Amino acid sequence: MTDQISLKPWTGDDMPVLERSNTPEMTTFLGGPETGEQLLKRQANFLRLWEDGEARMFTVNAASEEIPVGSVGYWKTKWADAEVYEAGWSVATAYQGRGFASMALAACLQHAATYGDREQVVAFPRIDNRASNSLCKSVGFCFRGEEDFEYPKGNPIRVNAWLYDLSSLRIGRADVSIVR
Repeated sequence: MTDQISLKPWTGDDMPVLERSNTPEMTTFLGGPETGEQLLKRQANFLRLWEDGEARMFTVNAASEEIPVGSVGYWKTKWADAEVYEAGWSVATAYQGRGFASMALAACLQHAATYGDREQVVAFPRIDNRASNSLCKSVGFCFRGEEDFEYPKGNPIRVNAWLYDLSSLRIGRADVSIVR
């Protein structure tokens, strides 16, 4: 039986979710762990961007677990001269391999289709990040090729560009499990 997940809007109490994902293993493809100061800044940005309507960040909550297993979200950006969303996700090591990332990303895309104002979502996993590239493919993103990228700022990397067309989700308007 598959565990059920729900997404909860990011709050001021969600710093532990960032801390659980801030390990060398979890940040291998993201430039390594952040300092405490950088995590505080990220937390403040998540809250500010939600308030400003620029991003929607969520905790990923599994019915079988007492604490959030990770995070997922989308934010406004520009790619290939188009106004799009970019998606990002993280599932803590202890909870990986149970399908939480794919369920959370699918729910996040449904949220963007239902409540967002853009037609497409992009994701940019590093070319050597097999798990994230496989996730993009399994959820239905279309591979658009390799690109030069910078993450974190000042650190050039090579990424795969993946694109998801939200129009297919807008047809059915499936339920999105967002707990307020």
